[in-house]
Amino acid sequence: MRPVPMSAPEVSATAAAPPLSMQRLALLAGVGVVFVWGANFAVQKALFNVMSPAAFLCARYLLLPVCAALLLLHANGWRWLRLPRADAWRLAWLGVLAHTVHVSMVTFGIHWSTAFSSALIMACGPVFTLLILHWAGLERLTRGQVAGVAIACAGVLVFLSDKLLGRQWAATGGDLMMLFAASLFSYYTVMTKPLIQRHGGVAVMAYATLAGSPALVLLGLPAAWSTDWAGLDLVHWGLLLWASLVSAFLGWLVWGWVNEQRGVGRTAPLQYLMPLVAGVVAWWATGERFTGVKIGGAALTLAGVALAQFATRAPDDPVRESPAQVD
Repeated sequence: MRPVPMSAPEVSATAAAPPLSMQRLALLAGVGVVFVWGANFAVQKALFNVMSPAAFLCARYLLLPVCAALLLLHANGWRWLRLPRADAWRLAWLGVLAHTVHVSMVTFGIHWSTAFSSALIMACGPVFTLLILHWAGLERLTRGQVAGVAIACAGVLVFLSDKLLGRQWAATGGDLMMLFAASLFSYYTVMTKPLIQRHGGVAVMAYATLAGSPALVLLGLPAAWSTDWAGLDLVHWGLLLWASLVSAFLGWLVWGWVNEQRGVGRTAPLQYLMPLVAGVVAWWATGERFTGVKIGGAALTLAGVALAQFATRAPDDPVRESPAQVD
């Protein structure tokens, strides 16, 4: 990518890297977040044994908007930050897309599929981000990136082949739903970048969460009403709070800080640990088993995603910087 020229003050500010001790702390925090996210696939599978995905979404989105609103108030001296009407409406639409549609599809996809499959499919997010940037005219693909996309697609097909041949339609449908959900979040990532640059990540996250929550709560109310909440033990309550507050809320805040300290380029490769963590936790906690075809397809998929994301671009190719993608 062609670097954007900077003035002297900007160069000196950029050159001031965080201290080595802070970067080490950021690396440990980044690895910790990846482990939390990887384990969260199995956590949700465990919760779906005692509640439906719709009831889980209802409970989760009763908690998240409160946390998002409190964070925005705290960040602005306990005053509500008002956005221009056009940006507020745009964030409302993107919030519905990212939370109401994307998160609900991911949740039901995890329910119908397996923890390891879900983690691998969500790791394909950077490929969709790259394709959306190309479609929008913001980035031109190199041959290496095209090859990476092709390898990732072939890997997904290999990975899904045992389910397709075994006619496991529910699990296959869950994986395909996750794949489409990953593309939606990539679109959200690209479209919110200018809004984040204007108003900051906290404001964008808060407004999007508040906009996307009401529909999930309303749609999940019947399932939540029929759930035996009093029958849940402390373990299940802990898992619900873990999935809602630690993984979904605190994880995003810490990940943003890690990207700020280390840079997106150095932090992004940590995401490729997520399917490995999800697979190990699923094997230990739920007894999930992996065939050679599934492991080979997973390795091929991750190799293609990595090639597509980090392929070298010709120095004279005028493109804009692509946003970070975390799934």
